[in-house]
Amino acid sequence: MSTQSSSGPYRPTTWSLGGTPKKDVDIPVTAVFLVLYIIGGATHMTIFQYNKRRGHNFLFNGMLFGFCTSRVTTCILRIASISLPTNIRLAIAAQIFVAAGILLVFIINLIWAQRILRAHHPFGWQASTRWFFKALYAIVVFTLAIVITSVVQSFYTLRPRTKTIDRALQLYGVTLFAVVSFLPIPLIALSGASKREVDKFGQGRHRTKVAVLLTGAALCCLGAAYRAGTSWMTPVPLSQPEPARFHKGWFYFMDFGIEVLVVYMYAIMRVDLRFHVPDGAEGPGSYRVGGGSEGDVESLGTREGSGGEEEEKKKEDSEGV
Repeated sequence: MSTQSSSGPYRPTTWSLGGTPKKDVDIPVTAVFLVLYIIGGATHMTIFQYNKRRGHNFLFNGMLFGFCTSRVTTCILRIASISLPTNIRLAIAAQIFVAAGILLVFIINLIWAQRILRAHHPFGWQASTRWFFKALYAIVVFTLAIVITSVVQSFYTLRPRTKTIDRALQLYGVTLFAVVSFLPIPLIALSGASKREVDKFGQGRHRTKVAVLLTGAALCCLGAAYRAGTSWMTPVPLSQPEPARFHKGWFYFMDFGIEVLVVYMYAIMRVDLRFHVPDGAEGPGSYRVGGGSEGDVESLGTREGSGGEEEEKKKEDSEGV
């Protein structure tokens, strides 16, 4: 045995989500997702650049492009690690990228939920609320660093106590990430309980914004909750049959599949128009100031608004007949 192998990294001894990689299955499937992420990233960057030329500032398309870019890297690392099964360092890098990438989408959902909260409640603008979100973002970044450190360390130690500590830190991480992915849902529910007039922002119907964000948050939460749930269950040694919960189908759907759905849904539903707020918006009522835009931004609201008027007119005509 070489010195390098005796000092780590060591191969995992328990089953994990996705099971044992197989070249004839995992490489083609991962390659398909690689292409889908490339297309999704290119779409969001095209929208971002188009809006930038028009003076329509919406950085979230750039953030979604960054997320897709990180997932392209994830897929490349995963394909490389499957092609070179003896290179454990590649497998470690791929595992870290798989766990870390989706956090960017969680943050985007939280920011949009905060905008909806502000549109319904004045306390959404209060300093205490702002500090709550800032502290939450800081905790997410700090936790990500903890998770990465514990994952890497778990591959380089054979001490049972150290492995127990690393597992505890990873369980804390996946649980916190699941909670963060869920937070937009109660925030939107809290917003809906308000009786005051909505300080509408962006284009299109407000309920459509809520539906888009609820769908995206629910999908993200589903994947995060599944990862947390399977992590909390008792580890199963590789010497035993693979548990059904770790099947490859669950891995690709709960990780890559859900993410692709969210990325494409946000592009198709034009979140750059729906969740846009005026530059410098500060305090209740500021969303309305300068909220209108020209071109495609205005046409989205016109299409939805005219559709409602046509339906109402048809209803009145039918009643007259």
